[in-house]
Amino acid sequence: MGYALGIDFGTSGLRAILIDEAKTPIWQTGVPLNQQTPAAWWRGLSTVLDQIPGDWRPEIGAIALNGTSGTVLLCDDSGQPISDTLLYNDPRANSVSPQVQNLVPPRHPAASSTSSFSKLIWFRQQSSLPNNTYFLHQADWLSFRLHGQLGISDYHNSLKLGYDPQSLNYPDWIPQDTPRLPEVVAPGTAIGPLTPEISRRFQLPGNCRVHAGTTDSIAAFLASGANQPGDAVTSLGSTLVLKLLSRQRVDDGRYGVYSHRFGDLWLTGGASNTGGAVLQRFFSDTQLQELSDRLPTGPSPLHYYPLSQPGERFPINDPNYPPQLDPKPDNSLDFLHGLLDSMARIEAQGYQRLRELGATKLQRVYTAGGGANNEAWMRLREARLGVRVSRSLETEAAYGTALLALHSGLDSD
Repeated sequence: MGYALGIDFGTSGLRAILIDEAKTPIWQTGVPLNQQTPAAWWRGLSTVLDQIPGDWRPEIGAIALNGTSGTVLLCDDSGQPISDTLLYNDPRANSVSPQVQNLVPPRHPAASSTSSFSKLIWFRQQSSLPNNTYFLHQADWLSFRLHGQLGISDYHNSLKLGYDPQSLNYPDWIPQDTPRLPEVVAPGTAIGPLTPEISRRFQLPGNCRVHAGTTDSIAAFLASGANQPGDAVTSLGSTLVLKLLSRQRVDDGRYGVYSHRFGDLWLTGGASNTGGAVLQRFFSDTQLQELSDRLPTGPSPLHYYPLSQPGERFPINDPNYPPQLDPKPDNSLDFLHGLLDSMARIEAQGYQRLRELGATKLQRVYTAGGGANNEAWMRLREARLGVRVSRSLETEAAYGTALLALHSGLDSD
């Protein structure tokens, strides 16, 4: 195959990583995104492709892209965007929530007001949509620009559109009078070669194949090294996100828990509102580094529920759940110890919740995000979780997307 190129579209920029057949990164770059529009996405992608060193271009045999989950747009039958781009967090579909709730089964991930399905229903309510209008996710449209086959998606991006990754079809509760929905394939499926125009424009091989993509968060999971049932990835960013590889599919909208198909397994998880955003209220980066170097590795006697504001999603689902940050000791080290140990306890409760709902028992945790650099916190978490905790092998989502292209799909592993 030669080299595989993975491209990650994030909220503020895009990253690209080129790997060889041994999965070793050999080149990477990144460019900022000042706007979230199709034109800006294409400019960013073109910039990245132009930056690939000339000596490596002839050896690139596979390309895949990931996008932010729930970022969507409408196109005409030539692939030209004909609507606003609705980003993953766009609130406009809140207005159609009653219609969505009447259509979607209880506790289904498509019921969310920011889901692809909610945005589809919002688009459906807009007047005078042309015939042969296509509904696409960000990764779908960008991949189309490379391979030229309009209307193809993957079952990770399409989960919150209502696509059933177990039966591999769209459910009958999706209305018939909507824009055209994409054909759905397994992430990493080889869709086709670059168009002749793209091949010439970027001096890439004519037989370089474009593969179906995935979402940004699943690409980060792929990059981590987790690959066995019971392996999990905890992302320690502004919030706390848990993803566990399970033999069983687990879905429970009461806790924001849903499962992505992952080859023959399921990637299940949830997201807590605790995390780094709370720490930043009380400590600077310098203070966190200095205090963490002196942090005890045993449990703290302080019992907090660190939240920036009322409301929790997982492992407790209560929009009014109050932050618990008292008592606050005079000693900053003791306070930080209490916060971090409480977050470790919430993480353990999250994995226990997944187990209670039927997921495979936790065996090992990989850590991504800024908190992965805090060695003392890793040890606190290890004590709470009762399993080995280590840093992700690679932290860039673009690396996981490159692996997807290299392996030619999850279902082929």
